[in-house]
Amino acid sequence: MNIAVISYSFTGNNDALAGSVAKELSSEYFQISESKPRTLSSITMDMIFSRIPLVQPSPNVLVKYDLILFFGPIWMGQVATPLRPYLKHLKTNPNKYVFISISGGADGPNTKVPGELRKRTGADPVVFIDLYIADLISTNPKPTRKATSAYKLDPGDIKQLTSIVVKKIIDVT
Repeated sequence: MNIAVISYSFTGNNDALAGSVAKELSSEYFQISESKPRTLSSITMDMIFSRIPLVQPSPNVLVKYDLILFFGPIWMGQVATPLRPYLKHLKTNPNKYVFISISGGADGPNTKVPGELRKRTGADPVVFIDLYIADLISTNPKPTRKATSAYKLDPGDIKQLTSIVVKKIIDVT
């Protein structure tokens, strides 16, 4: 099976996990880039106004793959905007896809994301994996947004999370 891994990461955590999974699955790996540096202000404005940014590589790179793995954060309960051009591409060029996120989790689960993915792509992902930094941090006291936002995955975290993701991907391939 020809698998593409596409990732966007504001903090580096989703990119680190995506790179590890791509290596484990011997898949082609693409990191999303934008022409302008992303700020907390631009994140907020994109979420409020549902903007879709210009990104590289072009979403057209997806056409030659049998399965696409998307890795990216959840912002304000929604898929990070740099992933939106690729999701929009899937709506007119249907393909099997997986969505994986490692995000803060201090505010609880991202329950609306599967519905958003369905709306943006026209189909449910074959696998949805929602991982949380809060689960990697000591739970006493309860992790704060500040703590989860500042957390960087270490090699042990990456190895553990890669194993979880790869097992679920292998089950659908």
